[in-house]
Amino acid sequence: MQKQLSKTYEPSEAEARIYADWERGGYFHAQIDSEKQPYTIVIPPPNITGQLHMGHALDNTLQDILIRWKRMMGYSALWLPGTDHASIATEAKIVARMKEEGLTKEDLGREGFLKRAWEWKEVYGGRIIQQLKKLGSSCDWERERFTLDEGCNRAVNTVFVRLYEKGLIYRGERMINWCPHCLTSISDAEVEYTEKEGHFWHLRYPFSDGSGDIQVATTRPETMLGDTAVAVNPEDERYTAFIGKTVILPLVGREIPIIADSYVEKDFGTGAVKITPAHDPNDFEVGIRHGLPVINVMTEEAVINENGGKYAGLSRFDARKSVLADLDAGGFLLKTEPMKHNVGVCYRCQTVVEPLISKQWFVKMAPLAAPAVEAVKKGETRFVPERFGKIYLHWMENIRDWCISRQLWWGHRIPAYYCGCGEVIVSARKITGCPKCGGKVTRDPDTLDTWFSSALWPFSTLGWPENTEDFNYFYPTDTLVTMYDIIFFWVARMIFSGLEHTGQVPFKTVFIHGMMRDELGRKMSKSLGNGPDPLEEIEKYGADALRFSLVTGNSPGNDMRYYAEKVEASRNFANKLWNAARFILMNLGENPPPPYLPDDLRIEDKWVLSKFNRVAGEINENLEKFELGLAVEKIHNFAWDVFCDWYIEVSKTRLREDGQAVENVAAVLVWVMNGIARLLHPFMPFITEEIWQTLPHTGETVMLAPYPQFDPALDFSAAEQNFERIMAAIQAIRNLRAEMKVPPSKKAHVTIATEFGELFEACAPYITRLASASGVTVAKSFSGEGYARAVTPDAVAYLPVDELCDPAAETARLQKELDSARAQLATVNAKLQNESFTQKAPPTVVENQRETAKRLEQVIKKAQEALNSLGSSV
Repeated sequence: MQKQLSKTYEPSEAEARIYADWERGGYFHAQIDSEKQPYTIVIPPPNITGQLHMGHALDNTLQDILIRWKRMMGYSALWLPGTDHASIATEAKIVARMKEEGLTKEDLGREGFLKRAWEWKEVYGGRIIQQLKKLGSSCDWERERFTLDEGCNRAVNTVFVRLYEKGLIYRGERMINWCPHCLTSISDAEVEYTEKEGHFWHLRYPFSDGSGDIQVATTRPETMLGDTAVAVNPEDERYTAFIGKTVILPLVGREIPIIADSYVEKDFGTGAVKITPAHDPNDFEVGIRHGLPVINVMTEEAVINENGGKYAGLSRFDARKSVLADLDAGGFLLKTEPMKHNVGVCYRCQTVVEPLISKQWFVKMAPLAAPAVEAVKKGETRFVPERFGKIYLHWMENIRDWCISRQLWWGHRIPAYYCGCGEVIVSARKITGCPKCGGKVTRDPDTLDTWFSSALWPFSTLGWPENTEDFNYFYPTDTLVTMYDIIFFWVARMIFSGLEHTGQVPFKTVFIHGMMRDELGRKMSKSLGNGPDPLEEIEKYGADALRFSLVTGNSPGNDMRYYAEKVEASRNFANKLWNAARFILMNLGENPPPPYLPDDLRIEDKWVLSKFNRVAGEINENLEKFELGLAVEKIHNFAWDVFCDWYIEVSKTRLREDGQAVENVAAVLVWVMNGIARLLHPFMPFITEEIWQTLPHTGETVMLAPYPQFDPALDFSAAEQNFERIMAAIQAIRNLRAEMKVPPSKKAHVTIATEFGELFEACAPYITRLASASGVTVAKSFSGEGYARAVTPDAVAYLPVDELCDPAAETARLQKELDSARAQLATVNAKLQNESFTQKAPPTVVENQRETAKRLEQVIKKAQEALNSLGSSV
């Protein structure tokens, strides 16, 4: 008994069932197969704190399209999944939960806190994985990894020790970015810059000899409490005589020198700069050059400390207000200028970052960055679009050392130990005693930046540092799919890490996509409440509709706007395919054979096969170039316009015939529908599986069926061109009937004059049915009055007006339309001939009037032609 499809497609029922079948079949699992070429994508691991959002949905849809396509192309395609431990975000969530219970980290101690963190991970960490499955992600779940699992930890410790032994990891006091809310250091890449309203305060610092003063300007007056110098440019003639003198620091009374340093810009502000080595990275470097004291006036919570005198205990922003009030009262505040400036904030919590001198662990970047720059310049790794490669190179060529230590408990603990004798031991193995003196050692309390372990993701997940079969077969990976916002956080670090530790780039191509924005172009955020929940959209429309809508209009590197209407349109497309498949199934006999093409192909068969063949070749080219938006547009246009709207409609005439003719058209319908299911599968995996399984097929699943390719044997260009002559005639007749407002039920005999008589005679049954004709006569030429004409380059179709409508009424209607259009055109032309209008009106308004004039001219032309064809003169 031939399978049938239900009347309507119900995604909520089908998707869970189909996904379970895929998992049971083990179809996502990539085998090591020497006969196959590997293709590998490693997933950008979502945070275990995460909930699926539209950005995830887009990112993973793009990856799944590529992996399903390559799987169908015969590759051993591995999409390696996993999650990220996300040190800062996860610890913050757990601490917040504990706070509700009246607990702190210190109450539990490190071991107790970590036990609780792992328990939290077990409860919430897999949530996003289940959500990715709802999207249809065909990851190899048997290889799922976690950035804090035992294997990744071994890789992290191995890398840390090796870099330390090579002198590429060091510990030292440096100016770092400090988040007073997260209470940890963060790297330069983790600082976001946002434009904020601020002020430039001009201050007066009096000379200690009472001979006058020097003026400085600052955006952070509270840091003056830690000033240890005033700097001027050595070439600035205004200040040459002051170099070497000293000033009295207002409010503090400390005597500080005036120094000369080329860092100071002569034309910026007053040309004199207060120097606070403890609270500004540039001032820190100036301080080193001049041997200045470093006076830290803030705690890690950004509260003024004991070095701040009477301001101790105030938050930095409260201290700012008090300091400004006292400066004003003392006559030291000269003026206040409003300004906008970029302020660095923590990318996690958006707290203003504080520059802080701290003893931290760093990676020496220059030796690691150089080969990573060369690899991209040589094309070993390429960026799509190419412009992002230039952004990468600019950042890598100007990179600073990477601060990798974090003052957190959740994460990879730094494998460094300290002994009272001064010995520092870095070891991947746990150390209990000092190898130098035998004394007790203590382990560094800090953990590593989350991105340190993420940087190793492409190879640590495949078993490195062990020489595993997976590593040897699947590495280096092929494509990394990610958004442009983490090129510096992650992409760059993976490239230099891969080169340093494996001798190879970690991936051949970086496919960059844009950001999902709302319909107004705004970034989606919780605060705006403008980010639709993908799970709710899946529940409402189905995963296929959401996926299809996310790819429609997508182009590499460009942001996209999310429209609910696009998801609805994608659902309608799914329904169109479903109904097409149902139509085919209802017209198949018992036990139909697997897909095949009959020897006897008619012109319309060759037309649809040639169209399909060409679009298959183009889609493969688009996918090779990562033009997924173009590929999906071509599939949509072929399936809807070519197959459903034309070929299926033509086939309905043939299905009324007998014997072999019916079998032949049914075979072509099955073959093309099977091809559409395979072409579309990477984009809409669920519905294509359901359709493919119900139609005649060979194999277990559409995801392992071969992806359609261009086949020269199916290139029927001449037949394609000829059938499109027929289509043009049908469309012209339809348009003419629509202009005459003839209802579809009213039919008339159509006479067609053409040089392609044999072709039109053969296709007359299709013209009869699709052009609502009662019959068709084909002739070389035809003349007569009372006929409306539908003209194409290859034929003229004559429709008897009196059979379709009242000629007098039609003439009156056309005359009225013509008179109205002429009157409107006269009004528009009068405006356009008025120089006052064309010169004073906005250009868009003038252009709109010109377009209106062109449209009205076309209306007049058509109405005149129609009247002429009725034998009337005007």
